[in-house]
Amino acid sequence: MTPSTQSSPPTPTVLHEEMSAVPPLPQQRHKVVLVIDLVESVRLMAANEAAVINQWRGFMHHATTQVLPACHGRLVKSLGDGLLAEFDQPTEAVQAALALHRYFAPLNETLPPPQQLHLRAGINATNLYVDENDVYGQGVNLAARVADLASPGETLVTASVFDNIVIGVDAEVEDRGESYLKHWPEPVRTWLLYPVSRDSAAVRPRVPEGAAADFRPSIAVIPFETRSHAAEQYVIGELIADGVIAQLSRSQNLRVISRMSTTAFRGRQRTADEIGQCLDASFVLGGSYVTYGDKVVIMAELSDNRRGEVIWAERLTGSTHDLLETQSDLLDTLCGACAKALLNELVQRTLVLPVPRLDSNALMLGGITLMHRSTPRDLQRSQQLLEAVLQRHKRVATPWAWLAKWHIMQVVQGLSGEPTRDFKRAIDTADRALDLEPSSSLAMAIKGHALCHLGEDVEASRRLLQEATQNNPNDPMAWLYSSVWSVMWGDGEHAVREAENALNLSPLDPLRFYYEMSLGGCYAAVGQWDKAIEASRASLRRNRYQLPTLRSLLIAQFESGLLSQAQETLTELRTLDPGLTVARYLSVGRESNLRRRIAQVMTSMGVPYQ
Repeated sequence: MTPSTQSSPPTPTVLHEEMSAVPPLPQQRHKVVLVIDLVESVRLMAANEAAVINQWRGFMHHATTQVLPACHGRLVKSLGDGLLAEFDQPTEAVQAALALHRYFAPLNETLPPPQQLHLRAGINATNLYVDENDVYGQGVNLAARVADLASPGETLVTASVFDNIVIGVDAEVEDRGESYLKHWPEPVRTWLLYPVSRDSAAVRPRVPEGAAADFRPSIAVIPFETRSHAAEQYVIGELIADGVIAQLSRSQNLRVISRMSTTAFRGRQRTADEIGQCLDASFVLGGSYVTYGDKVVIMAELSDNRRGEVIWAERLTGSTHDLLETQSDLLDTLCGACAKALLNELVQRTLVLPVPRLDSNALMLGGITLMHRSTPRDLQRSQQLLEAVLQRHKRVATPWAWLAKWHIMQVVQGLSGEPTRDFKRAIDTADRALDLEPSSSLAMAIKGHALCHLGEDVEASRRLLQEATQNNPNDPMAWLYSSVWSVMWGDGEHAVREAENALNLSPLDPLRFYYEMSLGGCYAAVGQWDKAIEASRASLRRNRYQLPTLRSLLIAQFESGLLSQAQETLTELRTLDPGLTVARYLSVGRESNLRRRIAQVMTSMGVPYQ
């Protein structure tokens, strides 16, 4: 009998050996995933397969030899009509996506629309399993789903990417809101990115001729760079910048750019002139440092951006422990020498120029960004984060002040069942901050703002806001809330100047949309409808969920005769606030001429009273 050629089943020993040959699970790392594909690739290849393939091969050569190496990216796989790449930093992925979109532009100028080649891209940052061949995890799938949402020529990013880029430096953005994605358990919020343009529509009000101008020189303090690549060394550069900003902001002779604006340039290779242009600052202070044990050596430079030269430089030595002291001798010496050099430079040149009103912003905590996104879920997460900060730092005033602001945001966004109760909670919480730090301009401003809306002690509200701006003339929030008081109880022209001051103090602040929102309301209060529309639209491009912004835009469009646009705005307002009625709107806060006029407009456009 001929033996059977059929192989016998593998023995348990063989199976064990085969399983043991499978490599272990790769290490999980935080990565940024970029997914790009060619729009309508099937139709394009069916029409002219050879030409499309040839153009795509040229694109892939450009991507792998120029764009990805320049942006420190790695090509994970080419898909024939798409690619998957991974990066360490969100800014690198954004830079690569915007550069890749530009590749087909010259070719498309020569082709009819049906034959043009366009890309769409999605970017997500998450923890992934990474090996030398591939990346694995749900984060990759989310990047692909987000890419599917994009239209031809668009790049969409998730919140994990948006939170790590700087608007106006890395890209301009447009909030696309939340979308339900296939096989994804919860809605995903995305933002459209597009390149920064010097002619962008960002609102930057100018001081009108004849108005009182602020001639103080403006200075931006950027994080000092370490000469060591050890991760634990980076915190020292932040400590130096924090301390210098805190010290310089106390000077009545200097206008200091906010910490949240200047930190955008940490690790970015930008010249002092480029930084000055982005921040609208006349001077930039920066430098480097190196540590030897518990000693630190700082090399500081002060640059005059108008003249393009270094006007002061000094080498200072001290203890790393000294940087943690409330009164740091090392930072006192650095700030004193810098301020003296800057002011002496101006005196020697006998030249006084008006400069933008730029601020020294209060310490921003992690919950602030979520709070101002204003969706119910983000507000809830913000509250959780702020309360966690309070658990760790019960004796620090700043988190108490921002928690008071959180109660106000609940009311402003129409999410409070009892507005009067929440305004009183905001006042009580702000009082906790003032008990800890009686001179806190942020806490004064927030308490004054709550009293302003409550309307029970208008004069006390005004005194608190005035004291806040006097204690810290560089606090944009104090000026912002002063403008709200002026709209409700004072003079509209004062409100405009105060809101413009607040906006100019926040050139790259993550909350810039909030200042644009208030400015739009102030313009509406004095009947400057075109400016109200411009400021409101600028705010909505950054955050589309702010109900006060939509109301300012609504009345400005209505009063300008743009009735179809006003109807679209009202539709969006009702989508975000399904229970909108005139009575409920008027019940939140006190009446003012602007609020009464908004109520009349809503009534005439069909919003029910009850």
